[in-house]
Amino acid sequence: MAAGALKDATAIVGIGQTPFAKQLPESEKALACRAILAALDDAGISPAEVDGFASYTMEETDEVEIAKAIGAGDVTFFSKVGYGGGGSCATLAHLASAVATGQAGVGVAWRSRKRGSGRRPWTNTQVQLPTPGQWTRPYGLLRPADEIGMLTRRHMHEYGTTRDHLFNVALACRNRANQNPAAQMYERPMTRESYMTARMISDPLCLFDNCLETDGALAAVIVSAERARDCRQKPVYLHSVAQGLPAQHHGMVNYWNDDPLSGPAWTAARQLWKQADFGPEDIDVAQIYDAFTPLIPLSLEGYGFCGRGEGGAFTEGGALEIGGRLPINTSGGGLSEAYVHGFNLITEGVKQLRGTSTAQVPDAATCLVTAGEGVPTSAVLLRS
Repeated sequence: MAAGALKDATAIVGIGQTPFAKQLPESEKALACRAILAALDDAGISPAEVDGFASYTMEETDEVEIAKAIGAGDVTFFSKVGYGGGGSCATLAHLASAVATGQAGVGVAWRSRKRGSGRRPWTNTQVQLPTPGQWTRPYGLLRPADEIGMLTRRHMHEYGTTRDHLFNVALACRNRANQNPAAQMYERPMTRESYMTARMISDPLCLFDNCLETDGALAAVIVSAERARDCRQKPVYLHSVAQGLPAQHHGMVNYWNDDPLSGPAWTAARQLWKQADFGPEDIDVAQIYDAFTPLIPLSLEGYGFCGRGEGGAFTEGGALEIGGRLPINTSGGGLSEAYVHGFNLITEGVKQLRGTSTAQVPDAATCLVTAGEGVPTSAVLLRS
């Protein structure tokens, strides 16, 4: 395909989700099916028409069982994307490519997870020592919070980023969750005092710098732009998609990169904006991956909303709130709505451009959605 051939060629026409909670009784398969069927109903499309699937390599449900359970027909495209939260937007990119080239007509992307009541991936130390891990895990860098804590401390040292800047991120997400009845933190407001006195998880990251533990599932349905015009919901077009894996990358800590603070967001951003008809200054609302608060300033820099080292200062003066320079994570994000490897950022982006968010940005017509910074990542520009 020619460069830019995917631009506005496909659209998200259906979204669905289950409730979010620390513990849900259903299996991951049942949750996945509920979310997918809800998304198809939202689009007004029969499950029998689904012929494309995309999900994460970390997804423990698979397209064979899902296709049988929902009653899909013959499936002609299926793919999985690696690197956990870095894969969220890439699932849309893969389906967009498949639909635009005729490999599939109705694509479904999904994520189902029982992180709240399930195991933690890093607790199985027998599988935690690939070659890079041999140089970090034995010295205590075991959890993602520990690894991101290292990058955060370096950003603080080099650029003067403070815990108040991280609080600005956490507060913006919590404020939006307080408007969202589906959010786990819906009725739990945050103050600066509660943030600053919260227990440390991995210094300088406290409890509220870390994402939630969540059971739940979400899904999205993608069709061609032509078909989207006849679907039940207002189409939200995939304007530009990108993945990013920088040279000499080392996941989460970036030790062998010439500049550890120039993460995968920078690589994805160059590709994303190159294919787009608009730039960072034209984004009305952003859903930025927030497994940890410092990923927001790092991503603000990587995607070009501010200069290098200015991500912390960008958060000042209510910049991330509704009415600010760049409203973010308007459902509450992974920090305060639910953490399902970033897929709720996709569905919230769709809601914003439909005009149905619980924290609606007036006249929102463009939305950036990003996947996990710190690991091989992906991003998508949505437009109405």
